[in-house]
Amino acid sequence: MEPAEGSHLDALAYLECAMGLLGSVLLKLVRSAYGRYASPRPACRVPARAAWALQELPSLAVPLWVCARTAAERLRHAPNRVLLAMFLVHYAQRSLIFPFLIRGGKPMPLYTCTLAFMFCVYNGYLQSRYLSQYAVYADDWVTDPRFLVGFCLWLIGMLINIHSDHILRNLRKPGETGYKIPRGGLFEYVTAANYFGEVVEWCGYALASWSIQGGAFAAFTFCILVSRAQQHHQWYLERFEDYPKFRKIIIPFLL
Repeated sequence: MEPAEGSHLDALAYLECAMGLLGSVLLKLVRSAYGRYASPRPACRVPARAAWALQELPSLAVPLWVCARTAAERLRHAPNRVLLAMFLVHYAQRSLIFPFLIRGGKPMPLYTCTLAFMFCVYNGYLQSRYLSQYAVYADDWVTDPRFLVGFCLWLIGMLINIHSDHILRNLRKPGETGYKIPRGGLFEYVTAANYFGEVVEWCGYALASWSIQGGAFAAFTFCILVSRAQQHHQWYLERFEDYPKFRKIIIPFLL
């Protein structure tokens, strides 16, 4: 382990926070350009399933490469292994399962897919390098209240995210087109239940890891997904006169 690299990993984490804030501002100024917001103008696009698989895959592949190419000294300790497994389980689902459940999704602009791919490379390296080489935990960290609460939040958030995606996929019956108001689960309380689940998941991961790197990822996720959720919420209000006005944007009873 090189002390200098540890400082560099901290700097990369702070940069990730800054990217989240910048991305949040840009998303307020320039609307997302995929899915329901896709421009009708011709552009280079990637089929939805391929786009999601390709852009999420680095968060699974890069950590495996990082751990294989060097001696992952810290992974001899259970807390490090569990935390890295939490990260990998999410992205195994997002890159190897979720894309192939998509039903007729609209093609994604190549630049959007490319930006997501680059972020997953960046964050996959940051999280895995830190956990495999620099994160120091006591062997009983897995019984610490911060870890236990964080792990529970991570698991609950992932289940909310998966369940909410299931609801969205099944809004239309076979042969139907157009958009519908999501019903059921946490969609009864918020517009972006799937985003809420992901925010809870990574906040739990950040708490369980008790690290700048984990906190930076949670902060980035919150900044980006809140901005996207605000856009979705406004879209539903404008499109559906009967859209429930009591629904919050992303956090039940708060935001």
